[in-house]
Amino acid sequence: MRWKGWDHVMLDPETGEIHKTMGSSPTIDAVAPVIISASRSTDIPALYGDWFMERLRRGYVTWTSPFDGRVLPVSFVKTRVFVFWSKNPRPFFPALKELRGEGRQFIVLYTLNNYENEGLEPGIPPLGDRIRTFIDLSSMIGRGRLTWRFDPLLLSDTLTVEGLLERIGTIGDRIADYAGRLVVSFIDIDKYSRVRRNLASACIPGIREFSDEEIRQFASGLLQLNEDWGLEIRACGEAVELSRYGIFRGECISFDLLAKEFSCDPVLMEFLQPPAGPDHLAKRKRELKDPGQRGRCGCMVSKDIGCYSTCIHGCRYCYATSSQARAEKNYRKYRNEKEQGIFHPGIIG
Repeated sequence: MRWKGWDHVMLDPETGEIHKTMGSSPTIDAVAPVIISASRSTDIPALYGDWFMERLRRGYVTWTSPFDGRVLPVSFVKTRVFVFWSKNPRPFFPALKELRGEGRQFIVLYTLNNYENEGLEPGIPPLGDRIRTFIDLSSMIGRGRLTWRFDPLLLSDTLTVEGLLERIGTIGDRIADYAGRLVVSFIDIDKYSRVRRNLASACIPGIREFSDEEIRQFASGLLQLNEDWGLEIRACGEAVELSRYGIFRGECISFDLLAKEFSCDPVLMEFLQPPAGPDHLAKRKRELKDPGQRGRCGCMVSKDIGCYSTCIHGCRYCYATSSQARAEKNYRKYRNEKEQGIFHPGIIG
């Protein structure tokens, strides 16, 4: 684990209880992060909400590295904020209500795109349903804790900058009053071989990245749309400077957002803002930058608990699914075991 600031705890793998000292009962060494990401790797709210709630009650999960297979136990004992990523959070509404009733703190990053004509996101509900879900979710948790993500931004032989702006405008006109902010990200195809392979295997030709001029054209159009919306707009992981268009370099898991929304949590505030000193706030933000993300990503450090190749949404540009068949096999296994009341420490046992 590259970030060294997390506490470690010894816990009982059967009960999840914390042990202060090594004893006769089996114990495992677990990291205890302050912020849990659930998840960049799969859609836990849409597909694995029951697993999440069961493991939350058990006190810990395990995460398996997609790169070397290393298994890492992750305890919830120190967690102050959960960050949920989803394209279809409606199945998770009962869990969110339960979490709120327990006093758990969370934000939701809701990816709401419109690539229906291109067939790029075949496994998610129709756009109208997803817009209604966004509005209902905002009414439940508050607009400050709900971020609209349009990610990735992409073009094709038939989808122009103007056409993409029109689609974003249609969504934004419906949900701007219910969103705290908008985070956008331009697709990277050349850098990620899995993205290239998935697009090719789906036989969807013509999907491409933006040129620098098209990025500026898009940013100018988004600035005009935002004159009516008044959203805070951030660009995730982008090298191009877009601040003159009202689009600032930013992050999905935002230091400033957490500090604002959960200012009444003294433990979290102590983690975010140590005793004052010269340039202390800027220094702390640098210290808390997630070292596991891309260099230009501004997200603060969190521990993701998801698993690659478990999402069945089938998004053609996905970097976290090696094959749709493998993802569907994993999900069937999960569903079969769930019917038997089996929830492994990791999403897939």
